[in-house]
Amino acid sequence: MAEDKNLSKIQQPPEIVVLGPPAIFRTYSKEFSSKFRLLKPWESPLPLAEFLEAHAHSTRAALCSGVFSLSAAVLANLPSLQLVVTTSAGLNHIDLVECRRRGIAVANAANIFSADVADLAVGLLLAVLRKISAGNRFVKNGFWPDLETYPLGFKLGCKKVGIVGLGSIGLELAKRLEPFGCEISYHSRNKKPFVPYVFYPDIFELAVASDILILCCALTEQTHHMINRGVLLALGKKGVIINIARGGVIDEKELVACLASGEIAGAGLDVFENEPCVPNELFGFDNVVLSPHCAVFTEESFGDLYELVSGNLEAFFLNKPLVSLVEME
Repeated sequence: MAEDKNLSKIQQPPEIVVLGPPAIFRTYSKEFSSKFRLLKPWESPLPLAEFLEAHAHSTRAALCSGVFSLSAAVLANLPSLQLVVTTSAGLNHIDLVECRRRGIAVANAANIFSADVADLAVGLLLAVLRKISAGNRFVKNGFWPDLETYPLGFKLGCKKVGIVGLGSIGLELAKRLEPFGCEISYHSRNKKPFVPYVFYPDIFELAVASDILILCCALTEQTHHMINRGVLLALGKKGVIINIARGGVIDEKELVACLASGEIAGAGLDVFENEPCVPNELFGFDNVVLSPHCAVFTEESFGDLYELVSGNLEAFFLNKPLVSLVEME
């Protein structure tokens, strides 16, 4: 609260351009507006480039959503920009090379969402294995009285779970799966010496050794379409894949093909390659559970996110260290 008082001493509220807009604006628009002068391109009839040139040419800070593409072309229209605050933990939507070249600091959501994302991953996994969504449709559509038996599901206990990306989300996920008696292994850029899980440097070998693959990694040039047809076939006909990372980590066309041919047993997907567009084929699979990229959408996490985002912006305008500065190599 002391920073709020210091910020209020500035004669004019600090100006920021909002790109997206981030989902937290639905809940915290009044709070943001009370602290900052907000430039909102989506409310203008002007194309984005013209709006930025006309209204944000001298703006020093930007707030952007996790799905807004902050490209070099957009940055070129913000020549005075010194700070980007994104509401996501992932950074694949930001041209970090250009930010580094221009000396623009970047702050993200850090680990605020890790627990919530891990919770949803377990929820999707249980929904696929125990056919929860399919059962819900079955009952609500009135099919129960006409069918004496219902297809068997699968237990989660003692399954071999391969986690792709053992960062903060992956570790939270492993912590939740251990009480089920799952045998956990992982693939990541480097082996983690502080964890007891088996490390597979090759994603194909991890798939062979797993009943379930859960994707928690960042989307990079190296991880784009990492989960290809070969990996899916290695996972096998009884295998399940859960994606709470980014849609582009999976080759979506191959995933659809493997589901259609029964080459894998099911999938739980919170993210897709071309959001919000989802392949129509996925709608007809009872062994697929879909959610609208909402793993971080809880009241608690949004409250924490607002505090972090506003804290970063306030720190910047008060010449204090950023709360969640991204270290750019």
